[in-house]
Amino acid sequence: MVPNSENRVEQVAQEDLVMFINACLACTGQKEFYDDAYGQRVSIDFLHDYILGNYRLLYARSLAAGINHFNQAQIIFKLLATGKQTLREHKAEEGALIATALQNLPPQRAWGVLQQLRKQGINNRRSRALARDYLTQRRDLSFDAIKYRGKVRAIASHAHLNLPGELGTFLFAFNEPKSYTTPLFEQFRQAHYSAEAVYELPFTIAEGLAAKHKIPREVFLSRIQERMTLTEKLRFQGAAERTEVEINLNLGRLPLTKLALYILSLPLETREKEWDTLNQALDKSARLALKKAPLKLGRVAAVLDCSYSSYGSNEKRRRPLAVAVATHYLLKAAAKDYRAFWTTSVKEALFARPCGQTDLATPLLAALGCGAESVVIVSDGCDNNPPNGAAEVLRIFRSKLDPFRKTSIVHCNPVFNSEDFSLRPLSLSIPTVGLRDAEDLPTMLGFARFADGSAHLAELETYLAERVALMLGN
Repeated sequence: MVPNSENRVEQVAQEDLVMFINACLACTGQKEFYDDAYGQRVSIDFLHDYILGNYRLLYARSLAAGINHFNQAQIIFKLLATGKQTLREHKAEEGALIATALQNLPPQRAWGVLQQLRKQGINNRRSRALARDYLTQRRDLSFDAIKYRGKVRAIASHAHLNLPGELGTFLFAFNEPKSYTTPLFEQFRQAHYSAEAVYELPFTIAEGLAAKHKIPREVFLSRIQERMTLTEKLRFQGAAERTEVEINLNLGRLPLTKLALYILSLPLETREKEWDTLNQALDKSARLALKKAPLKLGRVAAVLDCSYSSYGSNEKRRRPLAVAVATHYLLKAAAKDYRAFWTTSVKEALFARPCGQTDLATPLLAALGCGAESVVIVSDGCDNNPPNGAAEVLRIFRSKLDPFRKTSIVHCNPVFNSEDFSLRPLSLSIPTVGLRDAEDLPTMLGFARFADGSAHLAELETYLAERVALMLGN
């Protein structure tokens, strides 16, 4: 009886951790097509507290599992807020994971975590050291001091930091000096009095000052372009179009999923007219993604969901569809032989649009019948035409036609289901993994063996330990 009890404990732990990592791959606490933002945040917060309380070491190691930035920030904050509960033998590893993850976060997320510590009154030695190290390791601290001025000032005060050079004066007594020796500080000071000096600043800093000087929007966007990053150009493309200002975008440099999101935001007429350019940009972006995370596949079929629910929400507009389109290009670049099957008739992936009910059974039958070695399904799992049609197809295929599982089938779900704290599965006979960005597909296919429940807890622990060693450079 004891061995069975131990096995059951390990099985529960494995299921808990897989559920948590899957949730952290997909959930961002934002509104989805079927769920509101409040439900998403309540569900994911409960999962964090549950895993933290029961599996602290593995909770910390989840930072290395490829989860999204939203959940990395949550883990960092919760670990720091409960530092007294860390076992002595795990303190060094946990601290290294927190520091590395914080450095790798986008700056707005990282400064947000540190500000959250201040708001919650968390000011222990480890959190102060973390704030100090993060500040000293920033490559362009003067830029951060301007863009996130309020946050940097509050964190420096909260953690009692010794600030280098002119940083302290800039943050706490900006108007006292008549000039600064730090170039960006001086440019920022001059831009308060001169409209022309605004164009010497990075875009995100210059934007607020342009409004102060009442510079017309079209004039500002036209002249500031060389100071804009690629992401900023992408974000303000729509605003530029409304003011008839041409923004020069190098599409080939955009990450694959972001590029797909941008292309799907274009009118269908534009996508048809510029198909060659847009298609080449997606192909190039997919190849670049595979250089960073290599993936070589044989005969592959993809079942891609473009039903109405792939629109997502106003907060995540067209994101599920963009993940499907981006995955299409990634698999096409990685496979020797590739075929795509959509839930509705799609002439070209670039012309896909959210429409109709979700019929996964029909394209799934076609994919299973084409002789593919691997089948990748990208869908939110809400199969409703007919209901559970794909589940029946998969049940019969696994039990009658492929009992030895010669065909690999993986369901990639970009949407977190807040009702049951998980990703909505298509069938228990295939693994379901979270997929926020198509670029993460190589990592998620490696994680799929844990999602189907066939791997033991020890294998999952080893997998996470290897990911930690890779993240920390050991």
